[in-house]
Amino acid sequence: MQINPTKATSRPLFDGADWTFDLVKKAYDAVEEIGIGELELDIYPNVIEVITSEQMLDAYASIGLPRMYRHWSFGKHFVRDELNYRRGSQALAYELVINSDPCINYIMEENSMTMHTLVLAHAAMGHNHFFKNNYLFQEWTRADAILDYLDFAKSYVSRCEELHGVNAVEQVLDAAHALMQQGISRYPGANKQMSLARERERALARHLYEERSFNDLWRTVPKQRSEDKPDVDDVTPSGSSSQVRLPEENLLYFLEKTAPKLEDWERELLRIVRNLATYFYPQRQTKVMNEGCATWTHFHIMNRLYDDGQLSEGAMLEFLHSHSSVTMQPAWSDRRFSGMNPYALGFAIMRDIERITTEPTSEDKDWFPDIAGSGDPVGELKRVWAEFRDDSFILQYLSPKVIRDFRLFGIHDEAQYPHVFVSSIHDERGYRRVRQALAQQYCVSTSDPDLQIIDADLQGSRRLVVSHRVRNGVMLERANCERTLYHLARLWGYRVKLVEVDAESGKVLKEHENLRMP
Repeated sequence: MQINPTKATSRPLFDGADWTFDLVKKAYDAVEEIGIGELELDIYPNVIEVITSEQMLDAYASIGLPRMYRHWSFGKHFVRDELNYRRGSQALAYELVINSDPCINYIMEENSMTMHTLVLAHAAMGHNHFFKNNYLFQEWTRADAILDYLDFAKSYVSRCEELHGVNAVEQVLDAAHALMQQGISRYPGANKQMSLARERERALARHLYEERSFNDLWRTVPKQRSEDKPDVDDVTPSGSSSQVRLPEENLLYFLEKTAPKLEDWERELLRIVRNLATYFYPQRQTKVMNEGCATWTHFHIMNRLYDDGQLSEGAMLEFLHSHSSVTMQPAWSDRRFSGMNPYALGFAIMRDIERITTEPTSEDKDWFPDIAGSGDPVGELKRVWAEFRDDSFILQYLSPKVIRDFRLFGIHDEAQYPHVFVSSIHDERGYRRVRQALAQQYCVSTSDPDLQIIDADLQGSRRLVVSHRVRNGVMLERANCERTLYHLARLWGYRVKLVEVDAESGKVLKEHENLRMP
């Protein structure tokens, strides 16, 4: 799609920093006209909610989801973040956006009208389009079900607290939260089953099973026909090692279905936590792309509004100050440096794709023959937003120009050598090595520890054995290993052993066993 510049024929949407709901509506209409009318973005319906800074901190604490169930760790995070914010050592995001249908966009009442316009372009257009169209979100999440599911989860946790006590519920949630990243089945087939109706059916089946199994007289009643039974997999552990499929990478799933001592309500809590882990899994894999998409979108829309005379020069200067602060990449020697800024890297590659499609160099034609000079920057960007995740996106589209702009190079560092040495410089071979090395850092499957349950004795000692496949010689830290074993033992109910195995040779490197039972 070819973009044609417009003429400055309109009056500014607003004057000054003060905002009203009418002005926010007016700004949204202008942003939507460019986002949907010109860029042809495909978005969910938007809901805009104005909140205070304290409410934003509360949203931070509850992992960014509305209607979240209660847990003590959320309060701890709230106190920490509020203290840092009040004394000026921590800033707040301008917005918070929820991957839901409708898409919920939170904007802070303390922000100026310029910042509200920026947020609407960034979140209500950019993030919204990315959530709806990227293949990972389509495969792993159900935007139309998450809000209802959160309602179910919150009410279910509250009922469990009333029936079993707050401490008992928090102990289960503590262990489940600690193992949350190991509660994901890394294939998309069965990950979209989250729905309120389904969860209510599951909860009812658990409740009926619990009532029937409470009285010993029920044991004398002839068994039901198979079609009348509740889903046994949903309500009881398998009880036999022959029925367990191993190895199993989803630790929470295995514990939910198989742990001998867990009550039914505890199993449902594990299911809630792993459903949330699945919901966040695509976001972990698309941080650079998601922020790059939203930042490119707001940059285009805000510039178009200014070109059309709908933003004053003062508003544009305020926007540029905020935008440049967000997309700034600190140098490695800067005290603020904490790695690659996803806003900076994502926006730089998006802008570079736009340049390659419209004004390619001979180098671009060699590296990107399929898109160089195509003349359709928006069409190419929308295809990229839909079909890639961070690691594949960087591996495909990080250009020599961006590598030079960021002054990236490769170093080789191994424990057996006293010094590090530069392994990749700015030449043909070096560019490809740098691109591959940077892409590898964004691959979630290789950065997360590869833990798998490899043995479970369900009829004898009941000991559980977990393996850690060690990659590149990186073993688990002792403190993290001990905490992992503790939480596994808390949910399993018996001894747990962890074996660290070299991923290539299969050699056992180290064995750990929990020394204390919860």
